Amino acid sequence: MKKKVRISEAESQVMEALWNKAPLTPDEIIAAVGPSNDWASGTVRTLITRLLRKKALVGSREPGGYLYRPLIARADYVQAESQSLLDRLFDGQVAPLVAHFA
Repeated sequence: MKKKVRISEAESQVMEALWNKAPLTPDEIIAAVGPSNDWASGTVRTLITRLLRKKALVGSREPGGYLYRPLIARADYVQAESQSLLDRLFDGQVAPLVAHFA
């Protein structure tokens, strides 16, 4: 990930939907994440807006309607989150992490 973008757990649900199938319309994103999280459409739209501000996704008007695409690759996000966890809990060291699970 070029720039470290902090994505909340809720925002990551929207990103997962886009990583699984992009581009998506707002209604498709709402259908993908709203019911399983018991979120109203306004909540999902707020999450989309936050992700747009963070430059984690991009939206564009196209003939089929407004479509969103992720700007961050899932692999880059997982790498950054993993490193963050390692830094916070194990001082950036892999050995103590492995020892913890052993």
